[in-house]
Amino acid sequence: MIEVFIMETCPYCKKVVDYLKENSIKHIEKEISIPDNLNKLISLGGKDQVPFLYNPQDGTKLYESDLIINYLKNRKG
Repeated sequence: MIEVFIMETCPYCKKVVDYLKENSIKHIEKEISIPDNLNKLISLGGKDQVPFLYNPQDGTKLYESDLIINYLKNRKG
């Protein structure tokens, strides 16, 4: 399942989460104010920037809300 690393106050994160919800895309939201989530974000992506999408099914790792939404629009399944 897609993991999306977010910060509650981030408008770009809200944009991505809204898109996921509006399109009924199953995902797990990982709030980076929780230290374990922040550590996983840095481990996967190399920096503490949000939003960050990780899809363990195909290995996709993306920062930037527009890139994430474009990926979601064009992915299969």
